[in-house]
Amino acid sequence: MIDILKIAVRNLLRYKRRTLLTALLITVGLTAVLLFVAVAGSFKAMMVAQFTDAMVGHLQVHRIGYVGAMESLPVDRNMRPRMLVHLYQALDERDEIAAWSPRVKFMAMFSNFAATTSIRLNGVYPAREIATTPLVSNRVLEGGSAEPLVKPGHIQVPELIAKGMKTKVGDTIVLVATNKDGSVNGKTFVVQGIMESISGPGGRDGYIHIDDARDLLRIPLQAVERAVLVEQGYLQALPERPKAALKRKKDDAVTPAPPSQTEQQEAMAPTLALFEEKGWGVPSEVSEIAVRLHDPGRLEGTLAALQGRLAGIKNRRGKSIFHLHPWQRFVPFSKIADMIDLMTLFIRIILISVVLISIMNVLIMAVYERIREIGTISAIGTRPGTILSLFLSEGLMIGLIGTLLGTAISLAAIWALHATTITFSFGRQENLILAPTISSGDVVMTGLMTILVAVLASLQPAWKASRMDPIKALRHV
Repeated sequence: MIDILKIAVRNLLRYKRRTLLTALLITVGLTAVLLFVAVAGSFKAMMVAQFTDAMVGHLQVHRIGYVGAMESLPVDRNMRPRMLVHLYQALDERDEIAAWSPRVKFMAMFSNFAATTSIRLNGVYPAREIATTPLVSNRVLEGGSAEPLVKPGHIQVPELIAKGMKTKVGDTIVLVATNKDGSVNGKTFVVQGIMESISGPGGRDGYIHIDDARDLLRIPLQAVERAVLVEQGYLQALPERPKAALKRKKDDAVTPAPPSQTEQQEAMAPTLALFEEKGWGVPSEVSEIAVRLHDPGRLEGTLAALQGRLAGIKNRRGKSIFHLHPWQRFVPFSKIADMIDLMTLFIRIILISVVLISIMNVLIMAVYERIREIGTISAIGTRPGTILSLFLSEGLMIGLIGTLLGTAISLAAIWALHATTITFSFGRQENLILAPTISSGDVVMTGLMTILVAVLASLQPAWKASRMDPIKALRHV
C-alpha cells in the first residue's frame, strides 16, 4: 500500500498545476465552511444565551394546562405545595441541573397616580433568579447593578412602561391585581430600577419579590398533607389506631369544628420546617419553575429524564400534573436558530459538490491522458484491483492535502477573529461581542467528510481505468 501511495504522489506531481489548483479549490471551500460554522455557531450560541441566561432558563416546568393560557398568565393554574414537594425533590436530585427558580407570574394594573397601564409581573426569589438567569441583572438600565435583583417592597419596571408612564428610579407606584377568587387588591411599591426588555419593544415584564407577589394576590401558605410527607420519607407514619376505637369514634362523630389557629400552626409546622431545611422558600403556590443546566447540550437528555421521573406523579383523577418545555417553546429566536442550522447544512452540501466535481474532473482527465500507460501496466500483469487502488489513492491524496491546508488556514483565521473584539447589534441588544469558536468535533467531521467525498469522487474514474482492455488501451492514440 505504501508503494501505491508513493506512485500516486509521483503521478500527481507530474501535473503540478492541475493538482495545486484542485487542492486549493478544496482548501478554499473547506476554509469557508469552517469559518461559517464558527461564526454562525457562535452567533447562535450567544443569542440563545441572551435569552436563556437573561429570561427563560434552559427549560421550564408548569402545571398541565398552564401553557395553553400563558398569554393571560392565569393565577388559577398554579402549582400547589403538595405538588411542589415531589417536583423540588426531583430537581434537587439531578446533578446536571445547576439552579432552578420558582416564579409567581400574573397580570396587574400599574399606576403612577396619574395614569394606568397593564404590566406582566414575575414574583421571584432574587438569589435563585440570578443563579438561574445570571444575565438578568445586566438588563438593569438604571438603578445600579441590581444586588439583590429586587428588594421586598420594590419593583423592577420594564423600560417600555417606564418611558410611557414617565417613571423614574425612586418613584412610588401602585400595583392592582385580581386573585383567583375574583377579589381585587392593591399595594404600593418603590421603583428600584428600569429594565431593558429582552423580548423586544413590546416587552412588559417587570420583577417583584415573590413574597410581595403572594401578598398582592393573597396567596396563603399551605400545609402539605402528612401522607405526602410520609410518602416522600420526610416524616414517619403514625401508628395505626385499633379498629374498635375507630368505629367508636365514627359512631360518636359530630360535625367537626373548624381548626383553631393553634391547630393550623401545628399542621403547618412540618411543611415549614421541610421547606426551610431544603432551602425551598415557603410552602405556597408557584406559576412556573425555570431551570438552568450546567451543560445546555444535555438539554434533551435532562428533559427526557425529568419527564420520566415526574410522569408517575398524578393528581387525584389519575392525570399527570407537570408539563416540561425546553427554552425553544418560549423564545421566537429559536426559529432563527433553526435557520442557522439549515444554512450550515446547505453550506456543507455545497462543499461536498465542489469537492466531488473537482476531484472527478481531475481524475477523469488523468484517465484519458494516461490510457496507453494504463494499457502498458495492465499488459505486464498489474491486476485491476491495483489500478483501482492507484487512482483512489490519487483522489485520497488530493483530498488530504486540501483538507490539511483548509483546516490550518481556517483555525488560524478563527483564532485571529476570536482575538479581535468584534461587536454588533441585534434588535435592542447593542455592543454584543462575537467570539467565533468551533468544536473539535465539527473540525474532524468536516475534514473526514471532505476526504471521504474525495475518495468517492475518485471511484468512477478509477473503476473505468481498472476495467480498461489492455489491447485497446495500447492502440489508443
